Amino acid sequence: MVLNHRIQAFSELGKFLTQFKSSGYEKVNSILQNEVFFDEMIQKIGDAKHHNGWFTEENVLFAIDQWSLALTKENIEEWLSSYTIQNSNPKTIGIIMAGNIPLVGFHDFISVLITGHKVLIKQSSNDNLLLPFLASYLIAIEPRFEEYISFTTERFKDFDAIIATGSDNTSRYFEYYFGKVPNIIRKNRNSVAVLTGYETTEQLEALGEDIFRYYGLGCRSVSKLMVPKDYDFDQFFKAMYKYHNIMDSAKYANNYDYNKAVYLMSNYKLFENGFLMLKEDESYASPIATLFYEQYSSETELQEKFEKDKEKIQCIVGDRISPEIIDFGQTQCPKLSNYADGVDIIEFLTKIN
Repeated sequence: MVLNHRIQAFSELGKFLTQFKSSGYEKVNSILQNEVFFDEMIQKIGDAKHHNGWFTEENVLFAIDQWSLALTKENIEEWLSSYTIQNSNPKTIGIIMAGNIPLVGFHDFISVLITGHKVLIKQSSNDNLLLPFLASYLIAIEPRFEEYISFTTERFKDFDAIIATGSDNTSRYFEYYFGKVPNIIRKNRNSVAVLTGYETTEQLEALGEDIFRYYGLGCRSVSKLMVPKDYDFDQFFKAMYKYHNIMDSAKYANNYDYNKAVYLMSNYKLFENGFLMLKEDESYASPIATLFYEQYSSETELQEKFEKDKEKIQCIVGDRISPEIIDFGQTQCPKLSNYADGVDIIEFLTKIN
């Protein structure tokens, strides 16, 4: 199976996914294998929602929509255009996936297969319904993928390289067991937004998407604000009101109430609006329903801090002043070339012998 065949198969998967949007489901008869897979995909979306209380239908469909936008033939070809991908000597790449947001390991899955390697997947129990189904669709489109895709719940064996995503704690376990083979081992990372006080209401409302999408559980979710000294949070909170219905989620509301009680009993100073708390803190990883914030005096101070903490930061959001800064509202809309932790997976995979 040559690269063009793999690209075509993934672009057909992308077309299949375009039918499932938060605005509704629309069956397109011309899409391959639709009679077999369309209705079952709707069932899988419902199953994912019931299996994991954080996976609302809206969030599952948002994730699917982002992949449908990414997986076009043009996007895939542009993504791969700067690499030399051989079609011989496939290796088995083990992937250990997180389960914090829907289809969180899908980019790793695509990357391994598109480079001509075999994939051995161990999923999180929190997100183990959607990917096997999409893999079965991919195999139906391109049967030669069947011998390239395997799932396991056991300890890995017979693999040539590892891509593992977890916490700072699990990374030590991964490094111990997998350190002797080529590997990408990811630790905790969080995202931060830089505010100046001159943002428009529209920009701040877009920032709310970066904060509240997936309830803030993704590594690309903004969990911390950098604000100038004496920043007035009034405009920020007014813009955030757009997202007040997030309290309709019992799981989110319970976390809000719990964390607020803990903070108040500890006499921490808080700003809050009934569904989001702001706490001054140097850390990046804030609890659910909480944003940490820190004050800065100059752009130079910010740059020095981000350089020092670069191993802790996934994304920096702001009014774009450099290519590294992501526009407000765009953290959960990565391109195929936006690699987790800044590690180029395709380059890694093409160099495995």
